[in-house]
Amino acid sequence: MSPKNPPPMKPKAPRIRSFGLSEGSRLADKYEVVSRLGSGWEGEVYLVRECGTRIERTVKIFFPRRNLSNRALRFYARKLHKLRHCPVVIQYHTRDTFSFKGLPVSFLVSEFVEGELLSDFLKRQPGRRLNPFQGVHLLHALALGIEAIHNVGEYHGDLHTDNVIVLRHGLGFELKLLDMFSWGAPNAENIQHDVFDLIRIFYDALGGQRWYRRQPQEVKHICKGLKRSLIAREFRSAGQLCQYLETMEWD
Repeated sequence: MSPKNPPPMKPKAPRIRSFGLSEGSRLADKYEVVSRLGSGWEGEVYLVRECGTRIERTVKIFFPRRNLSNRALRFYARKLHKLRHCPVVIQYHTRDTFSFKGLPVSFLVSEFVEGELLSDFLKRQPGRRLNPFQGVHLLHALALGIEAIHNVGEYHGDLHTDNVIVLRHGLGFELKLLDMFSWGAPNAENIQHDVFDLIRIFYDALGGQRWYRRQPQEVKHICKGLKRSLIAREFRSAGQLCQYLETMEWD
């Protein structure tokens, strides 16, 4: 008997580390690149203008190896659509493809918001940190946004200072959240992970470990030394954290 032929191997997606799109490059003959905003594990983000209207948008272009069968793009599109009524979430518009070195590459189009990454905002503050009163206002604004996401049965999954945009600040903060990540179903563990990340941002915004010993007891009660078990016992949800912040008293 002749041996069976092995099944044909699926071709691997090409390894692209950067698209390197320059100002004026066209995407799908619909969008003109203005500048690159950033990059991550899944792809690159660019500021673009619609060719017809000159409206500015943000596009996330996925590396083919991170978007096999468009799974990553579909995840983002569906999640952003589900969260379209959450004010803190960037609004999704559409998806499209363009040709890069002869390869079809997918991208997602969303609204562009003018603001500043929280990481950059913190660098401009005195001592590169917030005072406790400012920090509590930041944490409350973030917790309200995450509570809205949790209330529709979703989670963020990748909260950190480079994924938060500060639109406006004064008595409080107006924020938008960027990239999300999927760790699986929106279960209690992933919800709690968001809560821990909220408190980690608060901790870092106040100066992190270097300044923690000097923080007032009210701050330490929230941060709990960043011990996950203690935080989970005290704040089971973003909503519970919000309620605490809205009723806390300062000595």
